[in-house]
Amino acid sequence: MFQTNKLSHFVFSVYIAFSVIFLTSCAEQPETTLRREKLLKILETENTKDESSFSIIKQIAESYKLENNDDELILFLTDFVEKNPSNPYNAYWLLLIADTYMQNNADSIAEYYFDRIIQNYDDLTIQGKSIHIYCLQNLIQISKNSDSRILYFNQLISRFPDQTNITELYMRLALEYEKVGEWEQALKTYSLFLERPDASTIQIAGISDAYSRARKLIDFNNSPKDWTFESLEALESAIKNAIARYSYTQLDKYRSKVNFFAMSWKQEELDTNSQEKFSMHDYMRGNKIRFSQELDESSNSTEAYLRTTGWSLYINVWYLYFRKVNFPLDPEIHGQWEWAGIYFGEKL
Repeated sequence: MFQTNKLSHFVFSVYIAFSVIFLTSCAEQPETTLRREKLLKILETENTKDESSFSIIKQIAESYKLENNDDELILFLTDFVEKNPSNPYNAYWLLLIADTYMQNNADSIAEYYFDRIIQNYDDLTIQGKSIHIYCLQNLIQISKNSDSRILYFNQLISRFPDQTNITELYMRLALEYEKVGEWEQALKTYSLFLERPDASTIQIAGISDAYSRARKLIDFNNSPKDWTFESLEALESAIKNAIARYSYTQLDKYRSKVNFFAMSWKQEELDTNSQEKFSMHDYMRGNKIRFSQELDESSNSTEAYLRTTGWSLYINVWYLYFRKVNFPLDPEIHGQWEWAGIYFGEKL
């Protein structure tokens, strides 16, 4: 999603970039330990607010990391931050602790430290990268709470609009609002997503139909929604009655006025020619239309198909597609049924 694996590697790679190279060889652990002990003694005599102490602390941390001694690394950094609350680089030391916990699959503890940095420390820039951005992106990845994720998404959007993919963030934020039932905020955020110039072309990992999802919800919300039926049975009866009377005006009245599609089974609903203006008038006159007495056996509690024939010499069989409306924002509409489209030809 946010390439946090790459970001994770950057955290410890900066040790080398900023440090005086003191480990000429790590082949012998005793030598590494000895050098670290010398650095610890030097640190005791240093002003911990000085730039020189920053380099020393990083070198000590790096020595623990090279030994794969994460427990001692965390203990050292935690103790230092506790004893030196005014150190200007404490956000960075806490970041190393959080990152270490995350690398050891202790996400809940890592989340605590990432959030602590955001809440209590000013941002720092390491090798041109913002620590707060790194924290927020990881918090979004590991947090299980939608309310928290909403907070983190909004911070990324408001604080770092030029350093993040705002289009993707709007989509993911809207989905989080849906999860907690904040539909007004979800629709507002979907609208912001649709206003982005790359909304229709963006590829978002894990969301294959981002633009379609947003477009459908916004268009449906802005429509009168006066074509829905209280039940599948009522919709099926009305459609069959209109076909039996060859009333194309009634059929046009019953079909959905937004997101209605007419396409083959192999087409995608987003194809440019699948949602064109469609009227039953062009197909009913002069034809002998028939429909099955029962809905197709593949119908279920949220979708249903009615097989019909006689519409065209070229494509004789049409399946009328009915679906349950999923729109919790309006309880009177949510759960009703609509005629949402047509599939041309026999089912594949």
